[in-house]
Amino acid sequence: MKGRQILLDHVQGREAAALMVDGQLHDLLIDGDAPRPGTIYRAVTDRPVKGQGGVFLKTPDGAAYLRGVKGIDQGEMLHVQVTGYAEPGKAIPVTHKLLFKSRYAIVTPDAPGLNLSRSIRDDDVRDGLMLLAHEGMEGCEMGLILRSASAEADPDEVAEDIAAMRQLAEDVTADLVETPAVLVAGDGPHILAWRDWVASADVVTEVGCFENHGVMEAIDAAQDPRVPLGEGSSMYVEATRALIAVDVNTGADGSFSAGLKANIACARALPVALRVRGLGGQITVDLAPMPKKERRAFEASLRAALRGDDVDTVMAGWTPLGHYELQRKRARLPLTEVLE
Repeated sequence: MKGRQILLDHVQGREAAALMVDGQLHDLLIDGDAPRPGTIYRAVTDRPVKGQGGVFLKTPDGAAYLRGVKGIDQGEMLHVQVTGYAEPGKAIPVTHKLLFKSRYAIVTPDAPGLNLSRSIRDDDVRDGLMLLAHEGMEGCEMGLILRSASAEADPDEVAEDIAAMRQLAEDVTADLVETPAVLVAGDGPHILAWRDWVASADVVTEVGCFENHGVMEAIDAAQDPRVPLGEGSSMYVEATRALIAVDVNTGADGSFSAGLKANIACARALPVALRVRGLGGQITVDLAPMPKKERRAFEASLRAALRGDDVDTVMAGWTPLGHYELQRKRARLPLTEVLE
């Protein structure tokens, strides 16, 4: 099957969305039991963490941890938003800088100003969108970002998105009740697929479409740590308690360039492998042997692959032993955890 498909279905009774590109699983979202990123709480401060500039909070879903704050006393009520999934045994990560995000618009209460995605370069399009932004945010001190998808959208739909996100932001920030509560639930897989997978695609929604279009087979393959890279090479992507370990192998290829070819293939395949497996945190890549002068080629390939990835990933660099390290946001639940 050529082209892009967005498939909306359920896996083991859980809402799920899959993005297939040319018949290959390119992204996967499956709902879990943990609080979804984007959830907004009315939370009460519990106790500060001395020396770390953070504070624990009480929410209806358990303890949360807010970094980088000072001057907050115990018992204060705050509005906070879930930023990702917690590591096992740790508190829910939250921020006090709220974002109200939809397909075309992001309202930013703590960052005033009207902005457009830098990928929108056509001056006429930018002028039209900026006019919509001024009209939609007139009399409001909050900020607005119009996303890249707004460039090709119907102006009325963009205006509706701005109005909806503004209204939601105003309702939440005006809330003054003094008990912990969930104010906004994070978006589930079907809404996230509509919100973030904006490139042209065929959308399939009938029950059982995962089975009929090869998604279940791809999910089964993603639970295997081995990822084929072509020409007999492969990589193993395995989660440990401390980090995600990636081991690159050249297979039977004994040529001088075998290591470089396998490592470049790893760089291109790694973001997809991490996405569909829902893996984040510290990642250590044990590359196949290659000359040091080829390291730049590997880094350039990895950087290019990460440009199309919607999960924040920092390329930390090389270790003294020649491993390559990344730090990736825990934006997904591990696939093996969701389907255990």
